[in-house]
Amino acid sequence: MGGDRAAALVLEHPRQLVEREMAVPSVGDDDGLLRVEACGLCGTDHEQFTGVLPASYAFVPGHETVGVLEAVGERAARRWNVEQGDRVAVEVFQSCRVCGPCAAGDYRRCLVHGIGDMYGFVPVGKKPGLWGGYARYQYLSPDTLLHRVPERLDPVLATVFNPLGAGIRWAVTLPGTGPGDTVAVLGPGIRGLCAVAAAREAGAGAILVTGRGRRDAGRLELARRFGADVVVDVEDGDPVAALVKASGGLADVVVDVTAKAPAALGQAVALARPGGTVVLAGTRGSPETPGFWPDLVVYTELRILGALGVDPASYRAALALLASGRYPFETLPRRRVGLGGVAGLLLAMAGEGGDETASAHEDDAVPVHGVVEPWADGASPDG
Repeated sequence: MGGDRAAALVLEHPRQLVEREMAVPSVGDDDGLLRVEACGLCGTDHEQFTGVLPASYAFVPGHETVGVLEAVGERAARRWNVEQGDRVAVEVFQSCRVCGPCAAGDYRRCLVHGIGDMYGFVPVGKKPGLWGGYARYQYLSPDTLLHRVPERLDPVLATVFNPLGAGIRWAVTLPGTGPGDTVAVLGPGIRGLCAVAAAREAGAGAILVTGRGRRDAGRLELARRFGADVVVDVEDGDPVAALVKASGGLADVVVDVTAKAPAALGQAVALARPGGTVVLAGTRGSPETPGFWPDLVVYTELRILGALGVDPASYRAALALLASGRYPFETLPRRRVGLGGVAGLLLAMAGEGGDETASAHEDDAVPVHGVVEPWADGASPDG
């Protein structure tokens, strides 16, 4: 496709997404080119946009990409076990496959790439520039990790592979959740809902989900449809009392996926039984942790695990679970936008709103799931 150009959004500065026509790269024997059908959005996206996660360079955001292989080199096709025309999901991390962490399966800490070289955060000045999903085409380097999407999944629903993969790893794989375990999930956003579904799929017993305030009210009710037994608004309810009443005790596993909620750590520790596990996957955005008493970790011998990213097994399990249709992911309150609607959607997801799309669709002004469709025009609610 040498010589062709395609639309992409470049985040030049916080709150400045600029559409550019960028050169579509030619593909060699070792790399590939994706025709982007859909790119899911999460908290990282709106934090990049608003400057909470600042960068000193311009880049094409988007790290939850699903699309069709427009072109793929012969060696790359063998490495990825794919063919031109396959629909695939792109992992956010790249892997050199040979350094110590990659060889051990911990490619999130790849010595060549790592967290500083994730898709959706690579400088646009690094050739060929199309390193993110806010574009009609995305370049796939030789160190890309891909997963074929089951045939029955449409590309918009398939973007849930990323948060659901996170839910599986964070709520099940890392803490070792098993049949009958009591699980508490803090935060009812898409990753919290995915954690609920993953815990339920693993055979968990009682599952509690917490949220906070009016924005989370509808999401807490939605959590019941994904398998939650008890939901609590922490502004007017006591999650510890609610969990003890429902299960007869405290949680074997607590999964904290809250964002900018400094008090959640103290709540997580209070909810965990002696010897239990707390998985921290949400970021505080602050060094303050009101209500957290470190001595409780000692006295109750808690295990606290940090969680960053997913792994191939969890992504594969996520795509299979989505294809099974056992959980209502297709009915999530969702807003789909073309490239022209991305800025307004990101503001809505950041809780700022005020854009025409949000006012026109007041009920889903803060959608649970946001999706960019680079080849589409306008915006539409779905689900």
